Amino acid sequence: MSGDIFEALDSAGFGGNVREIAAEGECRVLRIDGEDGEGFMTMYRVFDGVYLMYNDLHMKSCISEYQNASTALCIDHCREGRIEHENSLGERYYMEAGDLRIDRRVHHEGRVELPLSHYHGITIGFVHGAAEESLRREMPLVSVDIGTLAERFCAGGREFVLRANETMNLLFSQLYRAPQSVRLDYFKVKTAELLLMLGTLDISESAEQRQYFPTRQTDKVKQMHALITGSLDRSYTVGELSERFAMPPATLRKVFRAVYGAPIYQYVKSYKMKAAASMLISEEGVTVAEIAQRLGYDNASKFSAAFRGIMGASPQNYRRDCNGKG
Repeated sequence: MSGDIFEALDSAGFGGNVREIAAEGECRVLRIDGEDGEGFMTMYRVFDGVYLMYNDLHMKSCISEYQNASTALCIDHCREGRIEHENSLGERYYMEAGDLRIDRRVHHEGRVELPLSHYHGITIGFVHGAAEESLRREMPLVSVDIGTLAERFCAGGREFVLRANETMNLLFSQLYRAPQSVRLDYFKVKTAELLLMLGTLDISESAEQRQYFPTRQTDKVKQMHALITGSLDRSYTVGELSERFAMPPATLRKVFRAVYGAPIYQYVKSYKMKAAASMLISEEGVTVAEIAQRLGYDNASKFSAAFRGIMGASPQNYRRDCNGKG
């Protein structure tokens, strides 16, 4: 396969848990194996020194063995799911749907967590020098210095996270629907558009200061999550969890929402209803009342109302429709 960008990435080293499973023309497909799932990264060579990659991961965690190439700059957009990163100071931050991250992959090596067990997004990567040269050649009207952008957004090796920017989200939504017949040309135009937009972005007005959480706090919240989801017939109050895990209620609420993307009560309710939906489909002989009891509901009517609020149908209708008996 031709193209210096692939050679540069190969020389940097993805690690032993990543392997190429398909390649054709300017496209290659990589598979990454996690501890409890897998992911696929479909990478396109856009220009010399520039690649665009669709990331589709279904796992709770994996180990990134990627060795940073000192000339790399990457722009990541999260379409769906959540991803957790830990910096060299032992602090963690989270990307969620709609977030845009710009970084040099300085802290990319290590453990990557997916609190919702899935992540879908796009990465656009650049190699300084080669990327700028090919952009000047292919798109002479676009004047961009990748090194300057890197210094502007990633001073000191830190990542820059932009939250829910309407203009950026529109651009990436178009990339997710790139026309098949002109895909590579489309990538070129949109990459140039993205760089121009970044060059005009007012960092002071656009950046949301990301909260970083000590690993001891996020680890406690993950232990809470395991307790709650491992005993769905019980309902824990914030006060009970606070006492059990020695964490102030306000801190507990804040960190839980940061890790799992929703307030604890809302998350647990949704988790239980999705578990109920699975039971309704796979266990036809179990009554709705029995499922309600398994999930800690003594009142089947309250359970049905909660189920309808999350799943959009009553338990009976959901079972009927999913099992093709409507």
